[in-house]
Amino acid sequence: MHFKTSLMLAAALSAVVLMPSCSSTISGGSGLAAYHAYDLPTKLPSNPNNVRVKVSVSKQRTYVMEGSNVLLAMPVSVGAPGSSTPTGSFTLFKKEHKHRANTHGYAYNGSQVKQTFLAKRPSGWSFKGTPMPYWCEFKANYGFHTGWIKHHPCTHGCIRMHENLAPKFFRLVKVGTPVSIAYSQPEDATYGNIPLPPDSGPLPDYAGTMYLGDGYFNQHKAPRYQ
Repeated sequence: MHFKTSLMLAAALSAVVLMPSCSSTISGGSGLAAYHAYDLPTKLPSNPNNVRVKVSVSKQRTYVMEGSNVLLAMPVSVGAPGSSTPTGSFTLFKKEHKHRANTHGYAYNGSQVKQTFLAKRPSGWSFKGTPMPYWCEFKANYGFHTGWIKHHPCTHGCIRMHENLAPKFFRLVKVGTPVSIAYSQPEDATYGNIPLPPDSGPLPDYAGTMYLGDGYFNQHKAPRYQ
């Protein structure tokens, strides 16, 4: 779930303490412009069949690996207390660029747009699920997807990726790619201290119309690879 201010997590997040990290925010200032500019180097695999994904929950990092080589090391947002990201060994079984949530999203009536749950939409209003671009599902109802990146756990268990890194991740993996999610990963020590984007918490959200149409599915820079 990638609500800018999650309706269900408001109380839980008030108790969350920022996770310690030696990483620094990426240079180039702060704010929405710096968030849009954020990007990280990414390599294409020699053999896509050898790609695997490792997630460090404590560090909030994802490493896309080919053998011992890191193709992409990126910050992510993981589940908040009470809605933690599941740990263990998984396999990606679904990929969908224009995926939408079934239960939460945006009710709209003419020019009026409200962020809500399907069950709570006003009578007579239409509804569209929350867009979750570049969805890669590893467990039923849990997946990697584009979403606002914060510097503390903030999701309902899904793994949010930065808008400019999600399309890269989507290209690197395939249905059948193995995923290991654990409290920590060996790569944390050598690749985990990467620059971070500005914390999205204080940033302004996009207009509701961005989420109703296809705008959010294409809200990213053109991917470049090494």
